[in-house]
Amino acid sequence: MDVTIDPGSGFCFGVNRAIQIAEAELDAGNPVYSLGEMVHNRVQMDRLKARGLEVISRQELIGYRGKMVLFRAHGEPPDSFEMAKDLGVTVIDATCPIVSRLQQKIRESAESGLSKGSQLVIFGKPGHAEVTGLLGYAGAQAILISNENDLGKLDFSRPIELFSQTTMDAEAYQLIGEEIHRLMSETGNTDLVIHKSACRQVSGRAPALRTFAAEHKLILFVGGNNSANGAYLFSVCKAVNSNSYFISDIHDIDPAWFTLADSVGVTGATSTPGWLLVQVAEFIKKIQ
Repeated sequence: MDVTIDPGSGFCFGVNRAIQIAEAELDAGNPVYSLGEMVHNRVQMDRLKARGLEVISRQELIGYRGKMVLFRAHGEPPDSFEMAKDLGVTVIDATCPIVSRLQQKIRESAESGLSKGSQLVIFGKPGHAEVTGLLGYAGAQAILISNENDLGKLDFSRPIELFSQTTMDAEAYQLIGEEIHRLMSETGNTDLVIHKSACRQVSGRAPALRTFAAEHKLILFVGGNNSANGAYLFSVCKAVNSNSYFISDIHDIDPAWFTLADSVGVTGATSTPGWLLVQVAEFIKKIQ
């Protein structure tokens, strides 16, 4: 049985960087308190916790006066930094640089847009950690949309600046932008700015993943059950290859799946560590 690991899988740059920052502190013997889970993958989080990482909530931050707290790759709203400063908390800022640049761009657009009555619109998932941060930089006038059903929130006769959460599907972002443009045109308004804010490493995975899924008889997709990115990318695989299975680790594997499979592709979410993909691949090779 031929087993291949998807070369485009594994942690995205931002998550990998954040974990390296956390591990460097742990290696130095420093306690690491992460404001929220660093990555939506139970196996990876269990590994970090075993090394000493402690996950805390925003509500618990008050109990960590004088401590060092890591802000994860997703980013935090400005008031999280202000709260940490007031508490004497030292922030280890592991915000993904791509997210940081987007936060600043949104802040600038929000400030400049006030004078001309623009609507600042963010395409993202409600409640997602990154979106919470972006909304914090956008201010009270920001409008969050997650699909076409939310477009009723917009006034198409007014200027619109559109941004996307970095991990949203690029194809869906393009379609939502085209629909907004169409609806604005019906009012005679053409004042629309669509910012290219999706992370290419994440949003660009779908086309390559479709090719990878089609090249194998069976696909094992490794991801966390609470990963929105993982759910979406698995759906991409499933649409191309019906013989695709979602697993969290080797304990979810059923040897019966491989009875007629002579080629297996192993892939995963951007929150799935490379070492876990290797572990899964090696486990499959031992199945007779």
